[in-house]
Amino acid sequence: MKPQPAIAHAPIAAPTARASRADAPARLGRLAVASLHAELVCAPKPGLVTPFDAGSHDDMDASTFHRSLFALRGYFHAIARAGLANAGFDTLRSLGLSAESAMQRATGGINTHRGAIFSLGLLVASAARCRRQGQTMPSAEAVCQGVTHWAEALRAAPVDAHSHGQRAMRAHRIAGVREQAAAGYPLLRLVALPALAQGRAWGLEREAALVHTLMTLIAVVDDLNLLHRGGASGLVLAKRSAQAFLQRGSVRQADWRTQLQAIGRQFVARRLSPGGSADLLACAWFLSQQEAL
Repeated sequence: MKPQPAIAHAPIAAPTARASRADAPARLGRLAVASLHAELVCAPKPGLVTPFDAGSHDDMDASTFHRSLFALRGYFHAIARAGLANAGFDTLRSLGLSAESAMQRATGGINTHRGAIFSLGLLVASAARCRRQGQTMPSAEAVCQGVTHWAEALRAAPVDAHSHGQRAMRAHRIAGVREQAAAGYPLLRLVALPALAQGRAWGLEREAALVHTLMTLIAVVDDLNLLHRGGASGLVLAKRSAQAFLQRGSVRQADWRTQLQAIGRQFVARRLSPGGSADLLACAWFLSQQEAL
C-alpha cells in the first residue's frame, strides 16, 4: 500500500437534529449514503479500496465506488419509505434487485456495494419502521432486532446459488449475511457497535474509530469475501493479523498506520479483501448515527 496522508476529522459526535416522521426517509437515505462514503474514505484499510489505492482489487478504485454511491441514492430513500409504510419483504427485495441493476450500470458490471445494498438496505428500512412505531430516536440495538420482523421471508427468499458467497458458504459450511439478518445482526450488536463505543470512550477521531472497528470485525468475522479470494488459509491469516494488531494496542499505538500498511501489503500479496467486514463497518456507522437523527 502507498503511504497515506492523514485525514483530519472532528472527534466523534452524534448528530443532534431530530427529524419528523415525514422527513425520516430522506434523512435516513442520506445518512446511508454518507455511511458508505465514510467507509470508503477511511484509511488505511488492509486490502480494501480507499481514496489512496485500490487495495487488493484490480477492477475498481475510489471513482468506481463514487459512481456506485451516486446510483444508489434513490434506493436508500425508497427503502426507507417502504419501511415507514411497513412494507413486506417482497417489496424490499424488489427495491434491492433494482438497486443492484443500477449499481451494475453505474460501474460497468463491477460489484461494489451488493452486500451493502442487502444489509444496509434492511437496516434503513428497519430504522424507518421503528419510527413508524413511535420510536423517535431508536437505538442501534432496536434497529438490528427490528430486521427480524422479516426473518421468515428472508429465510424463504431465493438465492443465487452460483454467487461467490453462496459457493464459499457451501464449501466451508458457515452462515452468511442472510442468517445474520434473520438473527438481528449479532455481529453488529455484539462486535461492531461495542468497538465503536470503545472508540468513543478512548476519545478517538472518526477515522481511527472506524479503523479500530474494522480490525475488530476482521479478527472475528468469517468473511465470505476473504474465503472466496484466499480460502481457509487466507481467512486465518487475516484474522490473526487483525488479532495481533488489536493485542498490540490497536489505533492507540503511535505507529498504527505503518502497521496497517504492512498488513495491507500482506493482504495484497494474497489478494485478500475483507469486503464483508467493510459492509458491516458502514452498517455500524449508520446505526450509531441514526440514533439521534
